[in-house]
Amino acid sequence: MDAADKVLELLQEARGPVSGEHMAQRLGVTRNTVWKAVKHLREAGYEISAVTNQGYRLLSESDVLSAGNIRRQLEPQASIAAIDVRESVTSTNTVLKELAELGGREGMVVIAQRQTMGKGRLGRSFYSPQGGGLYMSVLLRPRFSAEDALSITTAAAVAVARAIDDVTGERAMIKWVNDVYFHGRKVCGILTEASVDFENSGLHYAVLGMGVNLTEPEGGFPGEVAQVAGALFAGKAPAGSRPKLAAAILNRFFAYYQALPRRTFMEEYRSRSLLTGMDITFMEGESQREGTVLGVDEEARLLVRLPDGSKKVFGAGEVNIKRDFLQRLRREKSV
Repeated sequence: MDAADKVLELLQEARGPVSGEHMAQRLGVTRNTVWKAVKHLREAGYEISAVTNQGYRLLSESDVLSAGNIRRQLEPQASIAAIDVRESVTSTNTVLKELAELGGREGMVVIAQRQTMGKGRLGRSFYSPQGGGLYMSVLLRPRFSAEDALSITTAAAVAVARAIDDVTGERAMIKWVNDVYFHGRKVCGILTEASVDFENSGLHYAVLGMGVNLTEPEGGFPGEVAQVAGALFAGKAPAGSRPKLAAAILNRFFAYYQALPRRTFMEEYRSRSLLTGMDITFMEGESQREGTVLGVDEEARLLVRLPDGSKKVFGAGEVNIKRDFLQRLRREKSV
């Protein structure tokens, strides 16, 4: 814990102003160190007043995306989380993969204010502008089989959807496999990258990345992204939304992760399936096929009825929604 975190704790504990001299004595540092810590906290978004002959007072911190703000909202099952909030990174997944290779422990969490090279599925990029979203990755070292570890992404999708419910008061849906939709638009992408241990048929580690759009960027989403992407809030997000959402995701996910082989989240995953009942197109080899989604099975595979009446289990790949269902869904939500 650095000096800024220690000063913040003292300000949070105090019921009134705290002098710089008092904090310096408590922490065993100089008053100049305290002043620099307060300056750093203000730059991070904390509202701190300075009263002559009285000291410093914390006025507001609820909207600051900081490790401390998130930690205070964590439940026991997420106590393993070691949170590092950074201003800008290439990709939170990339940062954590590097830390994993250096022996980083399970539960390390990197959160960024922005990503310059955010990652999406199938080599795509994930648009990650400053301040508009929550960009977070978690380092995991699963102690179960690689087959069970495949459920990490599914569990994360349910955790994000439930966390969005908590923050917005409205229900989020999941577009198979791992995109979270809100009001008919994609608000979250999830990417899990793993290093396989071939000797024991397990994983060295897995890095779980999640990006959630809280607000639209100024001028809207760019290019083709604008056709699909959306945000949780129109205009400015309510105070405290980002730290609350981050904590809610970690709380939900680690509860599922600790019991991952039992897949306790699958009933909820199926109930949130955006595609159930929809006509879709999907690729099988080099051929594009059509079908109607019947639902999702216990292993998170898509169940599809083909035009000839036969059924197919679809375990991986990309699906596209036919007709104008999402447009109709968006209109219904806007009424």
